[in-house]
Amino acid sequence: MWNLPSYRCLALNELNESRVNDLEKKATLLRRHVVEMVFAAGSGHPGGSLSSADIITALFFEVMDHSPQRFGSPDRDHFILSKGHAAPVYYAALAECGYFPVDELKTLRQLHSRLQGHPSRVKTPGVEMSTGSLGQGLSVANGLALAMRLQGLERRVFCLCGDGEMAEGQVWEAAMFAAHYHLDNVLCIVDRNGMQIDGRTEEVMSLEPLGEKWKAFGWHVLFMDGNDMWQVLETMGEALRHRGSPTVIVAKTVKGKGVSFMENNVGFHGKAPNREEYEQAMRELGGRA
Repeated sequence: MWNLPSYRCLALNELNESRVNDLEKKATLLRRHVVEMVFAAGSGHPGGSLSSADIITALFFEVMDHSPQRFGSPDRDHFILSKGHAAPVYYAALAECGYFPVDELKTLRQLHSRLQGHPSRVKTPGVEMSTGSLGQGLSVANGLALAMRLQGLERRVFCLCGDGEMAEGQVWEAAMFAAHYHLDNVLCIVDRNGMQIDGRTEEVMSLEPLGEKWKAFGWHVLFMDGNDMWQVLETMGEALRHRGSPTVIVAKTVKGKGVSFMENNVGFHGKAPNREEYEQAMRELGGRA
C-alpha cells in the first residue's frame, strides 16, 4: 500500500458538460472507425468494440497519463486490453491519440498491415501486450504494477477485460495475486455486456454474483453504466481515489452499442456488416457511408 498521486483525479473533479460532450462525440467517432474498419476488412469483432467505446474513450482521452512520445518510458500509465478481440476500438483510440496515422485504420486485418486481428506489441505502435488468448491480461497488469512499485514509480495500470473472459481460471489467480500484494495501482474494468461468442454469459457459464466474487477475492468493487460517459468518468474518479487494495469496476454495457441492429445481437460478436448494414450503421452514427 503506497501513496499514489491524484494527478488525474483533479481533472475528473473539474469535468463540465462541455468536456463530457466532447468525450461523447469522441466515443461516437471511435464507433464510426470500428464500423468502417470491420466493414473494409470483411471480418473482425464489432460487438465488444462498440460496447467498450465509452470506456476506452474515457481512459485514453481523459483518465490515463500517456502520450506517443513517452511510449516505452516506464514513467506513464499503462493499458492492457485483455479482451484482445476488441482490437478495432483500441486501434481507433491509438490512432486518434497520434500513435499512428488515422488513415492506417482502414488496413485492419490486411496482408502486411500493422493492425492485426488481435493486438500485437511487436507490430502496432502503442500496444503494450499481445492479447487474444483470453484470461492473461490481468496477470501482466499485475506484473507491471508490482514492477512499478519496486522501482518507486507512482503510476497506474488499467486492464480492460470481457465478461466471458471471467470464466478463465487465470483471471482469478491474478485476482488473488493483486489482492495479496495490495496492488492499489491496478484498475480492472470488466465490460459486462452479457454476451460472448457462444451466447449469453449466464447461459454459457453463469457469472453472477460477479461483484461479490471480486469482493471475496479482496478487491474494492464498483459498478457503473459503461455507456454513460458521466457515470464512467465519475466512477473512474472514485476508483482513482481508493487506496489499500486493487479496484475492479463492473461496467454494465450493451453489446454493439450505438448500432441498432447490432445491439444485444450475439451474431455481431465477430461478424462484419454487409454493405446495406454498413450504410445503416454509419447513418445511425452520424457518419458518411
